Order: sequence, then C-alpha cells, then structure tokens
Amino acid sequence: MLRRTYDDQVCSIARTLEVVGERWTLLIVRDALLGVSRFDGFLACMPIARNVLSDRLSGLVEHGVLERVQYQDRPPRHEYRLTSRGRELATVLLALREWGDRHLSGEAGPPRIAEHADCGGHVTTQVVCERCAERVATNKIVSYSTR
Repeated sequence: MLRRTYDDQVCSIARTLEVVGERWTLLIVRDALLGVSRFDGFLACMPIARNVLSDRLSGLVEHGVLERVQYQDRPPRHEYRLTSRGRELATVLLALREWGDRHLSGEAGPPRIAEHADCGGHVTTQVVCERCAERVATNKIVSYSTR
C-alpha cells in the first residue's frame, strides 16, 4: 500500500508497514475494534475522503485484516468485519496509544482508557521474554537476531 516498497529488506516491520502503514489505515482498524463495521460508520468517525476510505478498506480486505460481508440484499449492502488477523492488531494499537498517552496527551490527560471487559481494570501492553516469562524493559533488549 505504500508508494515505496521494501522488497530489498528482510524485515517484518517493513512488511507490516506495507499493509497498515498508509495514513488512516490504523485508524480504520481502531474504529473496527471499537465496533464500527459499515462504510458510513467509518466516515462518521473520521474526516476521510470516500475514495481514500474505499481504497484503505479494499487493501485491508486484500491483506486479510478485514472481511467484506453482505448484510442486506436489496439493495446489496456490505459491512467490514475484523478477521482474527485484524484483531491481533489490537496489541499494536494499544502500544501506540500508551506511547501517545505518555508523550502527547497534554494537560487533559489521555482521551481514552482501555479497560478489561471482565473486571474493568486498565489494560496495558508488556514486553515479555518467551524463555523466562519475565517482563523486559526496552533498554534490556540487547539485539535483534536474524534467523
């Protein structure tokens, strides 16, 4: 989806940016995670041009982040539902929100708090070592190794 591709890079971040790196794309996923599923619903949530929204939705469907499902026959109408691949982006969006809350929210504080549906506690993201299960501070990530 980006104008420039990263074909010469063996990097999952670059490949991910090809799917979700365009302006508006992560905001569409954010709104889908919040329950928006129809074209007009996305338009109501953000000041995005119809053609841009259509392009971004098509790209997210093409990459398996959303699925387009018909919900009405006459006239035919469709909605967009997150796939399991799309729902996995919740962690990415939570991490971006946390960073923004820490560095950009201003005096009013965070505009939105993520809460656990079962208990109402605040939801946070963590970096955890898969071997020892300990939480890892970002300054303790020593290197990225290639496989």
